[in-house]
Amino acid sequence: MESSLLASSQSVRSSFSAAAAAGTRGRSPHGPSRVATLAGNGNRARTLRAGPKDSILEVLAQDDMLNATELVQWESGKSVNDIAASQGIRIRRHCHPTASLEEIEKELGPPRNILEKIIWDKEIEVAQGHAKRPLEELIQAAEKAPPSRDFYGALEAAYKRNGVPALIAEVKKASPSRGVLRENFNPVEIAQAYEKNGAACLSILTDEKYFQGSFENLEKVRTSGVKCPLLCKEFVIDKWQIYNARSKGADAILLIAAVLPDLDIKYFLRICKDLGMTALIEVQHTIQFILSYLLVNLTLGSDLNIDISIVHDEREMERVLKINGVKLIGINNRSLETFVVDTSNTKMLLEKHGDSIREKGILVVGESGLFTPDDVAYVQNAGVSAVLVGESLVKQEDPGRAIAGLFGKELIH
Repeated sequence: MESSLLASSQSVRSSFSAAAAAGTRGRSPHGPSRVATLAGNGNRARTLRAGPKDSILEVLAQDDMLNATELVQWESGKSVNDIAASQGIRIRRHCHPTASLEEIEKELGPPRNILEKIIWDKEIEVAQGHAKRPLEELIQAAEKAPPSRDFYGALEAAYKRNGVPALIAEVKKASPSRGVLRENFNPVEIAQAYEKNGAACLSILTDEKYFQGSFENLEKVRTSGVKCPLLCKEFVIDKWQIYNARSKGADAILLIAAVLPDLDIKYFLRICKDLGMTALIEVQHTIQFILSYLLVNLTLGSDLNIDISIVHDEREMERVLKINGVKLIGINNRSLETFVVDTSNTKMLLEKHGDSIREKGILVVGESGLFTPDDVAYVQNAGVSAVLVGESLVKQEDPGRAIAGLFGKELIH
């Protein structure tokens, strides 16, 4: 519960000293979680309570993370997956990073969908990363990295400059749903072509197993002379990944609401703020088909009535809008569970939540399913200020020149 506040061990109970030390420095913690509890006389941990002279404790006691509902649930014996499910998260975590997938599936059954499979693999991958490069080493590397670039500011400026959504162009070789998108794949050449043709920011895929990306690609692009701010496109479940991304030159990181409980999002946002990074919080508009069965005189096999109802699930957006410090929300038109694409997802979410988003000054990014100027115009009219596009560009012979085709005009850089 240190690296991901809800998914690691109960060592959070002993993390108070590190949290207090971080508090004395007046900055967010690099070490164990700032959310601290102390073990009482019994088995249940108690929250910290501050005395009149304990200013650090006082601050912590007032911290919304310290008194978060998730921690209360966790301390009362609820599992990580139960807590996540209470927030509408359907992706389960196995929390056994040293186990084999065979052992995990024996306990939980097979992954329910591709996203869950990716996350299960990612838990093991991140544990291996910790072993190869300890967190403290990454923290030091992240602190020595050149200053981060203003990802949010670059998008905002590009939108004002061009009058169309700012482009986050994605350097992407493959995907689980489409396979290899570009055989002749040179991440630096693609990134330079994107920047030359008006991309405001770049997204670099770093997942190796499913997208054939790498942190090496991220580092290569950063050191190539490209000036665009860079988004590390990764399935983040652990703060180790954020520090790793910053050490490789990332200016922004992706956080997926379908995977991360609210408390983890808040915690990761604090780390991003401390590192000068922007967090792109990704949400979906999920449509669930619910079947209700009415069995009549089943023993005689006479009647079986099936009622199909459609439930529009907007909980991810609702959750994220309640979290302080969110500046950038991405609406993914592709279901991360089924990979079905529907650009009307963006319109439906913004019709309901657009006013709240504007009041908070949040910039919205449209993601997936964007191939033509009409597609871009559709999401712009719905209320997005930026778009993240990969497949429709990287599959073209000249990905850079394809940008003008996507927007129906050349972009001013």
